[in-house]
Amino acid sequence: MKDLFDDVSDGCSKLVTQKYSTSFSLAVNMLSPKIRADIYNIYGFVRFADEIVDTFHDYNKADLMAHFEKDYYAAKSQGISLNPILNSFQKTVSRYDIPDEMVQAFLKSMKADLHKTEYTTKEEYDEYIYGSADVVGLMCLKVFVNGDDKMYEDLKDAAMRLGSAFQKVNFLRDLKDDYEVLNRSYFPNIDLGKLDAASKDLIIDEIEADFEYAFSNGILNLPTEAKFGVYMAYRYYRRLLKKLHKIPSEKIMDSRIRISDPMKINLLARSYVKYKLNII
Repeated sequence: MKDLFDDVSDGCSKLVTQKYSTSFSLAVNMLSPKIRADIYNIYGFVRFADEIVDTFHDYNKADLMAHFEKDYYAAKSQGISLNPILNSFQKTVSRYDIPDEMVQAFLKSMKADLHKTEYTTKEEYDEYIYGSADVVGLMCLKVFVNGDDKMYEDLKDAAMRLGSAFQKVNFLRDLKDDYEVLNRSYFPNIDLGKLDAASKDLIIDEIEADFEYAFSNGILNLPTEAKFGVYMAYRYYRRLLKKLHKIPSEKIMDSRIRISDPMKINLLARSYVKYKLNII
């Protein structure tokens, strides 16, 4: 009896993804049709939470986040929400038995952005990235393995490293807004106001190590339904990192790197050739 409403809810999560991230939408579209909706549903949930803490400056963000969390747990308990984003997400959580620890870790990092502006230790930094990125990778992995617990255990470290790499690239790409607008500094023991070449190279080397581990130990071993879509996202972020690497450290705060639509199509075509030739 609820199928039509669930379809509409899934469509809303898909629309959120398409409006907020054309690149992620492109990658999701390369996944098997049977898992696309659930990845859209995860993205819709995490995007709306992120919007609360990053964008809604004219509103009481703490209240909005508290209501968002409360409404999610009501949806999870009842198996339905009239908020289509929460309805679609709770459906995916239930279908793939996504642990509540992952949702709580994510919300904890989002709520930290309401008040915490600086991360001075590696422990704080790692905890934030785990909640804001690693667990999102794990949620997606739950969908990809579809109940195969052994595969999940084999791939979870790589999924977290890939999530970390994506997040750290976003940190570098969004330095200006994070530092000057939101007054946030995520990288510990690095003065972003005086970012030098050595510090920038240290960050990039850390990201490269995450990418290498994720590719060799995760992407290559993903189920067929997920491999090409995840590989496409990986190639996109590797290209962003390459462009960031070329920008002098003293100018990175003034740049907002993007990949043009023709380059995205080029990446897609080249990635597809490698995939079909079993190079990945």
